[in-house]
Amino acid sequence: MTDTSRASIILGITGGVAAYKAAELARLWVKAGHAVQAVMTEAATHFIGTATLQALTGRPVLTELWGGTASGMDHIHASRQADLIVVAPASADFMARLAQGRADDLLATLCLARACPLLLAPAMNREMWANPATQRNLAQLIEDGVRIVGPDAGEQACGETGPGRMSEPRTIFDAVEVMLSVGLLAGRKVLITAGPTYEPIDPVRGITNLSSGKMGYALAAAAREAGAEVALVSGPTALATPAGVTRTNVTTADEMYEAVMERIGGQDVFISVAAVADYRPAESGAQKIKKSEQPLTLNLLPTRDILASVAALPGAPFCVGFAAETERLLEHAEAKRRKKRVPMLVANLAQHALGADAAELLVLDDRGSHRLPGADKLTQARRVIAHLAQLLN
Repeated sequence: MTDTSRASIILGITGGVAAYKAAELARLWVKAGHAVQAVMTEAATHFIGTATLQALTGRPVLTELWGGTASGMDHIHASRQADLIVVAPASADFMARLAQGRADDLLATLCLARACPLLLAPAMNREMWANPATQRNLAQLIEDGVRIVGPDAGEQACGETGPGRMSEPRTIFDAVEVMLSVGLLAGRKVLITAGPTYEPIDPVRGITNLSSGKMGYALAAAAREAGAEVALVSGPTALATPAGVTRTNVTTADEMYEAVMERIGGQDVFISVAAVADYRPAESGAQKIKKSEQPLTLNLLPTRDILASVAALPGAPFCVGFAAETERLLEHAEAKRRKKRVPMLVANLAQHALGADAAELLVLDDRGSHRLPGADKLTQARRVIAHLAQLLN
């Protein structure tokens, strides 16, 4: 659906201390005009009362597989009327049952019988999250098309610190708004660069950087979710290609430049996320350079500027740049946006974002700067795509 003004959302709540956050999530959705139906597992009722959710949503809370109000078919009728199911928090036990296709309570049965997208916001102890069984279940759920927000890292109810905290309600709210606006980029063609480049010095050494490619790949996934036809030009990474995305692998900055220029025709949007080397060795040795006691001097030449070249093309696509800075973020990022003459630029502090799973971003456009609070990179990618679509349309 493309109209997010009034959606029907099922809010599933499983057992865990983070269940209290579900109340704030329900409040945000109701305030935004969405209809919310709460569904709670028996374990969830030990952490938050049904009266709280009923008061916030204006609807009776569903808890039982049998004896409901729809002739015993709540799991069918509720899912058919929903635009989206969100389980927040999603416990390790619930994720395991869902991955196995079990239908042993109302919420699990409803998720199994759904005809709409499903999003999970995991919440559990850090050791439970890191357990190989949980990670196998997570991988299976993602492969099955289930979308995930979080978890975040931080202090947990058990007193330990680490990944496993449920994402904050506002972060989940933002992710859902993008999911409901699945047609934001429908019919658009988007070309994205991602990852580092590698400039060889000799057959075994080279110049590169700490980029993991996670942000670029997350943007490719988010753009595809929004209905775009997505092509990804990637430097060396260990990441899997997002579903439905066409990927071209390159190594050097020159190879990335050529791959982009070969594919830029007909593109509606170009997102330059890759951490492209600014310089390359003037010469690359055919054999390994042997170590000696003498200093080694490398002559470096500037590489071609991919973003500026695309932005300068006649009839250029809508260009989005990225800037990784180490200081004076707003000042340096806005200077880069104006120099490259692009309508939108996303900036972050390199020391906090390169290689990390989460980031805090600053989006710059002609209207000013817009802060995106820290969140996992897929959530941030969805926010960036929503902002891009707003400018594009």
